[in-house]
Amino acid sequence: MIAVDTSTLSALLGGDSGKDVDLLATNLASGDVRLPPVVLTEILSDPVAGDLIAAKLADLEILEVSEGYWQRAGETRAKVRARGLKAKVADALIAQSCIDHDIALVTRDQDFRHFAKHCGLKLA
Repeated sequence: MIAVDTSTLSALLGGDSGKDVDLLATNLASGDVRLPPVVLTEILSDPVAGDLIAAKLADLEILEVSEGYWQRAGETRAKVRARGLKAKVADALIAQSCIDHDIALVTRDQDFRHFAKHCGLKLA
């Protein structure tokens, strides 16, 4: 089972190729893909493609936000920023969703490597 980031999901929907897209496609076929809530928000924020994409994502399970999530996400982001590294709020929220559910993230966004190195995020 994997979670998917917006970068890889957008790549798949846009017809791009790559190892991340192949991994996502394989896991979609077996029903083993989960969406962090922020990824759903980012994808549906596209004013042109949002409605078209919504139907394709309807079958994907959303990772639930558990008690203390917002605090943990803030602490996770702070760990990365304390090292002088880039840590966007949305990335910290996605990383924390994956950490909380002990699920690997498939992404092509290199910023997540900081969350992997310093916070325990698993990358697929």
